[in-house]
Formats: sequence, structure tokens, C-alpha cells
Amino acid sequence: MNIASLHGKTILITGAARRVGRMLALACAQAGADIIIHHGHSAEQALQVKAEVESAGQRAWVIASDLGQPADTARLISLANDFSPLYALVNSASIFEPLSFAETRPEDWDRHMAVNLTAPFLLSQAFAKQISADGEGRIVNILDWRAQRPGADHFPYTISKAALASMTQSLAAALAPRITVNGLALGAILPPSDGPVQQNIIENVPAGRWSLAGEVGDALLFLLTGPAYVTGEIIHLDGGRHLI
Repeated sequence: MNIASLHGKTILITGAARRVGRMLALACAQAGADIIIHHGHSAEQALQVKAEVESAGQRAWVIASDLGQPADTARLISLANDFSPLYALVNSASIFEPLSFAETRPEDWDRHMAVNLTAPFLLSQAFAKQISADGEGRIVNILDWRAQRPGADHFPYTISKAALASMTQSLAAALAPRITVNGLALGAILPPSDGPVQQNIIENVPAGRWSLAGEVGDALLFLLTGPAYVTGEIIHLDGGRHLI
């Protein structure tokens, strides 16, 4: 993997203040990238990530934006470019609520779609417009193994991620050849933040374990630094969970 190719490049990562977004930001920083850390309501954590990126020798900036508000979302790319021209966009921010089909209200549906689907659409559209005619860029959408094996649990979340998976492939065709668009479908990466750790989470994972933090970073770096001939792909980092 040619991680040196990220030196001198700036990457915007949404939801980078916490959990998986933080892991992705630090992996990119360690590979030489400067990071624009987006957060919605995690200012303190965002500043902590900024300090960690800077301790790795890279530049970092923090932008707060409510991805549930289209007007705020539409401005995010231009705000990021005020700091440094963007090479890549990683759509990581999402809402993940344990709602069944019966429990899902219209406002729950709208909230998940706004952040998990509409925001990546608006950001990708704005990102593509700022890439010069002779430039290149990369978009990575963070998905879920459920996206291509949707079930009844986490209903609005699962449907929004399934739609994002489809949009990933549509964008790959629409934005080629200057911009690659790929997805990273995650499985058991981190214990849930909304309750106790349940060991049955990995019962149906063929690999029989949780992911290692380094594996998440390596997968993202492949999509950001690997062959530009790879586009429209969805890589499952789930220990084989989508097969069961």
C-alpha cells in the first residue's frame, strides 16, 4: 500500500470526533494526510482528535455542522476548502437508532435519511464541483454489512444505508473518471454506545471476533491510496458477517 500518496493531501471526514470516525481520522493522519474534522455536537471530542492528529505531525481543522440541515450541509465543502483544497471526502457520520418498523415514526425516518443519505449526496455533489477539470479525488461512504443484507432491526438506519450503498455505485458511474467512489461496509467494529456489550453480536461472525482498529484504517487507506481503477466497489470489513 502506497501510504506516502496521502502526504500533502487533505481529507474531510464527517463524524470524525467520535468512535469509527475518530479511528478513520487518525489512520489517515498517520498515513500523512491533513484532516478536516467534522462534528455535529461533539466539540470537546473534536478538539481531542485535532490534538491527536497534530501530534502525528499533520495539520487539522474542526468544523461544526448539523448534517440534518441541508443548508448547513451544503456549506460544509466550501468551508473545508477555505482551510485547504480537498483531495477526499469520507462520509462517516450517521444516526444509528434501534427502531423497529412498527416503532419508526415519520420524524425518525426523516432524521435518519437526512443524515445518513441526503447529507452524503449533498456533500458528494459539492465535492465533485470543486474538483478541477484536470484534478482527481476520492469519496468513501461508510456503510454497514446490513446495507446489502437488510433485516427488520434498526429499520430506518438499515434502509438509509441500503440506499447509500446504491448511491455509492451510481456516483461511481456518474463521477468517473476523475473521482472514485467506493463504500466500506463495517461489521462488529466497536461495542454499541447505547447499552452493554452483548457477546452474541459476534456469534454469527465467521471470523469469530471483533475487528481490530488497525484493520479499519487499513481498509480505508486502500480505498484512498490504492488503484484509481477501483471504483463502485463495496468492501465488507465484517469478518464475513454478510455471508451468514
